[in-house]
Amino acid sequence: MALSIDKIVQVAPVVPVMVVERLEDAVPLAKALYNGGLKVLEITLRTPVALDAISAMVEALPDDAVIGAGTIVTPDDLKKAVAAGSTFLVSPGTTPELIEAAKASDIPLLPGIATPSEAMNLLAHGFTHMKFFPAEAAGGVPMLKSIGGPLPQITFCPTGGINLAKAPEYLKLPNVACVGGTWMAPKELIAEKRWDEIETLAREAAQLAR
Repeated sequence: MALSIDKIVQVAPVVPVMVVERLEDAVPLAKALYNGGLKVLEITLRTPVALDAISAMVEALPDDAVIGAGTIVTPDDLKKAVAAGSTFLVSPGTTPELIEAAKASDIPLLPGIATPSEAMNLLAHGFTHMKFFPAEAAGGVPMLKSIGGPLPQITFCPTGGINLAKAPEYLKLPNVACVGGTWMAPKELIAEKRWDEIETLAREAAQLAR
């Protein structure tokens, strides 16, 4: 049985958001992040190998790893991500069709919002945990503080433009459970297969306080 979103966002303070260009990199990358203490991994559906990468990670990593799919834009994306073995889903935004597909699925969706109106719409559909995206461009920490006043029942995972230096300010907020980021798995380290360095960056991220 898949974990609920409220449990998933409590596993680690940072969720790596990964773009996997080559299938051969999927498992070593996932293992480096997992061994560094980041056990919730989001693989974006931005490359042709993304779905196969998810399946490979699910098969290779221990049972307590939580492997999910990001960049869920359509109900078809949702269906394919679930079939690949994803145990959670993340979207940059929502459509009525995606909301209905998510509500009908056993696999939880962390839907993306950038405004209070979008957050209120999702709250009306029963979603209490949301991705705030693109975090830095959409107002960052001040915006989340402002949203937290009238909508304290919503918990966020901000993603977009966040790095190791900016993450602590987000994690201090009462309505933030974790942050998403790419800084612990930069493209150049993946391309050069420098898995030890990625593990070190993951360990640094996993130790952030919240």
